[in-house]
Amino acid sequence: MSYTLAYIVEQLGGELRGPDMTVSRLAPLESAAADEIAFVASPKFRRQMQASGAGALIVTAALAEESEGKSLIVAADPYLYFARLATLFHPPKTPRAGIHPRAVVGEDCRIAASSEVAANAAIGDRVVIGERCRIMPGAVVGDDCVIGDDVTLYPNVTIYHGCRIGNRVGVHSGSVIGGDGFGLAWDKDHWFKIPQTGRVVLEDDVEIGANTTVDRGALVDTVIRKGAKIDNLVQIAHNVEIGEHTAIAGCVGIAGSTKIGARCTVGGAAMFVGHIEVADRTHIGGGTLVSKSIKEAGTYASSYPLQSMKDWLSNAVHVRHLDDFAKRVKQLERELETLKKSKEEPHE
Repeated sequence: MSYTLAYIVEQLGGELRGPDMTVSRLAPLESAAADEIAFVASPKFRRQMQASGAGALIVTAALAEESEGKSLIVAADPYLYFARLATLFHPPKTPRAGIHPRAVVGEDCRIAASSEVAANAAIGDRVVIGERCRIMPGAVVGDDCVIGDDVTLYPNVTIYHGCRIGNRVGVHSGSVIGGDGFGLAWDKDHWFKIPQTGRVVLEDDVEIGANTTVDRGALVDTVIRKGAKIDNLVQIAHNVEIGEHTAIAGCVGIAGSTKIGARCTVGGAAMFVGHIEVADRTHIGGGTLVSKSIKEAGTYASSYPLQSMKDWLSNAVHVRHLDDFAKRVKQLERELETLKKSKEEPHE
């Protein structure tokens, strides 16, 4: 697809500066060609911007003054504008309405005529699927699930029985929604499995990355609130609640009954212990271990800085003896205090 800059501005807003032109696609700033458009999100890319071969740029008003000779779209947030333009160039695929002959559909299902159920998909009994959904090859939807409108289940997604999926939800390949939570009770010499009788509820506009698992609740539901975005390879345990518009990066693990607030961000490989709460608008750095509740919004991190193996080994020796060092310091403080008092006492 190719669009003129004037058409793009008409569709997405912004201000066109310089001559109108036709662009064929978006491209990285450093490799864009004369018929392509790139974006500049930060002044730190000023040098690359000036050297770029892009025919057009998406820039802020401040950077526009430094981009003479190029066609520009001036936007308050070039990165967001880029995201919307990418959607214009690559619109979501519309479903092929109907149920493929090689799909398996159970009894008493209600599937909207506008939705697509692809080959080798399996739909259980009493399932409800709304308008314009895409249930792609190999996806499995268990009994008694309810799926809203404009939902995409990518190949080989599994939705266990009874789960609830809102509107405009995307679940990427290999993810499992509603598997049993890790509930066990010790019975003398073995583990006794606790039935997991809750559900998973994904509210509107949630997106789940590939190979992510969201466990069903033990008694109450596991809930991911409206607009939350979950990356690949994330483990969300039973009874967890994730707030609206929270974004969680890959390889995060969240133990059971943890509640993460709204509009939080969680960096990759962060870990959460169970039964804690995290305040709204909290930002967790990558690799952080969250071992207690966070009651005040802010930015938190506990990653140990990278260093050479030699330095790490040297420091590790001292870390092992920190308790001994602390005791010795306290003893020295007591001895100094005793010495100070003895000097202050009058002598006969």
